[in-house]
Amino acid sequence: MKQLENGPQWRVTLKEAWPLCLSYTPIGLACGILLHAAGFNTILTGLVSIFVFSGGAQFLIAQMLTTTAPILTIILMLFFLELRYALLGSSLASYLKGQNHRFLFLFAVSMNDENYAINYLKFVTDRNWTPKDALQVEHWSLLVWTVSNIIGSLIGSAVQINLTVVNFALTALFLYMIVMQIKTRLILLISVVAGVLAAFFMLLTKSTLGLVISTLVASFLGFMIEGYVSKRWPNSHLLYKIHDPSGQPEVDKEDIEI
Repeated sequence: MKQLENGPQWRVTLKEAWPLCLSYTPIGLACGILLHAAGFNTILTGLVSIFVFSGGAQFLIAQMLTTTAPILTIILMLFFLELRYALLGSSLASYLKGQNHRFLFLFAVSMNDENYAINYLKFVTDRNWTPKDALQVEHWSLLVWTVSNIIGSLIGSAVQINLTVVNFALTALFLYMIVMQIKTRLILLISVVAGVLAAFFMLLTKSTLGLVISTLVASFLGFMIEGYVSKRWPNSHLLYKIHDPSGQPEVDKEDIEI
């Protein structure tokens, strides 16, 4: 019925995905340029776009390669950076029941933050939204991202890029990601602690491995403090929303009954 009313399935999913695809174009071009500056040719840029499919991870790869970071450190950083997808994927598990392993594999490797947000919203609000629709949204975004990366790589081969731009781009990207995550005073506190720990462990280890250690320590501290404070002092100022003038503690979405 949906195809008869709204057109072919590909057109329905493209209608949902096109704003995301449009936003991917400039970021993908920049990512392709930076990957080329880091030593990736056009073919490798296309491959890493398909197999990694994460702007943050690809910017991280470009930056760490330009600083000659060890491969093991890069792999560990990517692992912890992308570990969030285990949680994101688990929240969609109930909507993907009955799908075979091949489908689940394709769905998992094509998922990122943005197409996850689209699909989760559609699953919650549209009873006609199917796993196949969700997979097509992922593939539309993957296609546009990969093409943008490849075009960016071609531009990078024709334009001389100063490698210091790579460091600036990654710093700006992760500052933006941090700012978007800071909702409570506790998160702000842990972010500051993470920055201090990163500087300390990088000086101690004299390598980027210190970033991995500081990430683990800060995450563990944040998890432990949040659990302890939420249980013992649920009205603690640490749990207050920063931008909420009423000063109410942050409430998890899972605690809200729909």
